Order: sequence, then structure tokens, then C-alpha cells
Amino acid sequence: MASKLHNLSEYDASAMPDREIVSKQRYAIVVADWNSEVTFKLLDGALNAFEKNGAERVSVKHVPGAFELIYAAKEYQNSGKYDAIIVIGCVIQGDTPHFDYVCGGVTQGVAILNTREGKAPIIFGLLTVLNLQQAIDRAGGCLGNKGVEAAVTAIKMANANIL
Repeated sequence: MASKLHNLSEYDASAMPDREIVSKQRYAIVVADWNSEVTFKLLDGALNAFEKNGAERVSVKHVPGAFELIYAAKEYQNSGKYDAIIVIGCVIQGDTPHFDYVCGGVTQGVAILNTREGKAPIIFGLLTVLNLQQAIDRAGGCLGNKGVEAAVTAIKMANANIL
């Protein structure tokens, strides 16, 4: 049985934090240049979602590939200047185990950064796909734009009253 496609970019705008609060916050995006035909579309989606929700202060840093996302995210996090940080990348499975190591390393790195007390949350915007078509579907294609989802998540996490 085929599953129904779900557009990842759909969200309830009325459930978002107040634009006035969001406009005073600072956000950062770290984007991998590897697979730029995908990652730059994800970046555009994130920037558009931030703009629609009132975020006016968004810093963007480009890094060579997915593995470098961790270091740059850590540097943004250590600065203490940001309310949330997004990592954006795309790893497409190939014929070697490289895919597994990169995906696992980035996942673990982001998870570790998210356990650091008193630090801004790191939002996972890394596509881990089997082929280019799956990436295109998630970067503005039939499944929406994962960058939009990451920006919405960043805004919500920056404004989560967890305690």
C-alpha cells in the first residue's frame, strides 16, 4: 500500500510565537555547500520561513560539507548570541559506507551539542536520502521544503518554555 505524501512545509501559522518576540531574537544557519543544488534550496526555504515569522536577525555560515556542520554549529552555540541554530546539509547514499559514517557522525554531533546545559538548541536539517530525487522532493518538491520545517522548529524551540 502506497503511503500518502505529506508536505513538510505545512504548519499552523497561528500557533507560532508572537512576531514581535521573534523579531528581537537571533538565529543562525550553518549550510553545507556539498550538494548545493539541494542545500541552497533548503537554505532559501529556511530564510523565507524566518522572514514570514518575523525573524530579522539571521546569520548564515557556509561550510564545505555535512561533517563540518558540527564545528560551525558549536562555534555559534559557544558565542551565546543565538536563540537557536540550524544545520542544513544533504548526504546521498553512494556505493561505500561513507554515507553511514557521515550521517551517524553528524547526528551524534548535533545530539551532543543539544545536551549542553544553557546553550541554544541545534536544529537538525540534514537530509539523509537514498538518491537525488528523494532530496529534491524534500527541498521544495512534492514533500515541501525541510528548510522551512527547520526554521519553524528553531523558532518554536527558541520560545519553548520548557521549565
